[in-house]
Amino acid sequence: MKPAFVLLVSAAWSFTGAQHYYQGLMDYLDNRLLAIEAHSKQRRNIDLLWRRQWDRMQLWHEQSHRYHTELLDFKKLTDEAMVGLRNHHKVMFKDLEGAALLVDRVEQDMDYVETQTSPRACATQADKVVEQGAWRLEESRGEEEEEDDWVELRSEVSDCVEIISGIRSVKILKRVGGPKGMWTRDPKSSKVYVFNGTSGDNIYQFNSVQDFSRSPGVASSRQIRLPSDWRGPGSAVFGGHLYYIQQEDDADVQVVRYDLLSGSVTDVAMFPAESRAAVYGLNSETVADLAADDQGLWLLYAAGDGEPNIHLARMELASLDIEQTWDTRCPRENAEAAFVVCGTVYVVYNTRPASRSRIQCLFDVNDMVSSEEAPLIYFPRRYGAHASLKYNPEEEQLYAWDDGYQIIYRLTMKRKLLV
Repeated sequence: MKPAFVLLVSAAWSFTGAQHYYQGLMDYLDNRLLAIEAHSKQRRNIDLLWRRQWDRMQLWHEQSHRYHTELLDFKKLTDEAMVGLRNHHKVMFKDLEGAALLVDRVEQDMDYVETQTSPRACATQADKVVEQGAWRLEESRGEEEEEDDWVELRSEVSDCVEIISGIRSVKILKRVGGPKGMWTRDPKSSKVYVFNGTSGDNIYQFNSVQDFSRSPGVASSRQIRLPSDWRGPGSAVFGGHLYYIQQEDDADVQVVRYDLLSGSVTDVAMFPAESRAAVYGLNSETVADLAADDQGLWLLYAAGDGEPNIHLARMELASLDIEQTWDTRCPRENAEAAFVVCGTVYVVYNTRPASRSRIQCLFDVNDMVSSEEAPLIYFPRRYGAHASLKYNPEEEQLYAWDDGYQIIYRLTMKRKLLV
């Protein structure tokens, strides 16, 4: 019995061990299956992610290809449009060249008509005649002529007999300085003076127009420092003397005579009017404008803030005394500059958006010519508007400052008409 019991107990232990073994094996297999299933799930998730990324990459590639195609099409259209614009630009440029030629021809025709249009006489004699010889009384019938047949002339302020008939040529010398300024040449010497800006206490001197033209700027010039500031581009140079406008704060406007050789002020005169209004409506910096010629020193000014016309005064060169004043009846409105030739004031007008300057009003101190009887003279179209115009009687030229450009206008002259 005992061996059988032992065998039975051994079999029971064996069965129990086998049961534990198989249970552990089943647990292991279950765990492996779960692990394999989890790995498969993870792999499926990874495959899904890769598939999504691949789809996105495919979509991006398709969109990039489409954008690239659209960009190429747009570039092609742009190139075609640019070619069309270039062609249109060439056509428009040719049209503009043609229009410019037509404008030049029209201006030439206008200038020709202007030069052919003579001003009528302005005196009071019934039968108007043109003076052919010298400006003096001449006997036409001999010594037996009665005194009543002589033409009686009023006393003249200026004995010069010429007026401007047109602009013969234009020379753009160079560009120095700002939009506004003044340059001029002393009629009694070859020296050239440059006033850059609208005020200051220094000016620049060159030995000649050629030296000024060849200079790179004002660095090579002789700089002259004045004892006081000049105001506005209305100065004048004559016979080695500078005449300029001086206006200090809360002080009256004065005319200063400065000796360029000795470097000293030789005289100062009070302004002939209490007004500080600008003489030209388009150049508010020009308080007054001085002009010197062989006939004397002239001053253009505004008599009052509400005075619509430009006034003229004749000043003695040496003493700056006021000899006589006139109301030119030329309006200040839309005036940009003026100059004096042989006792005749020429006022240049423009528009606020700068256009073509024109001489539209004249005033002769001898009443020999008026605006209604003189030709309308246009300046060739340039850069903007004149800041200053200075006449040189020795050369019969205008020295102009136009938007920083220094320009020389050569004039043609003719005799005044005698009545």
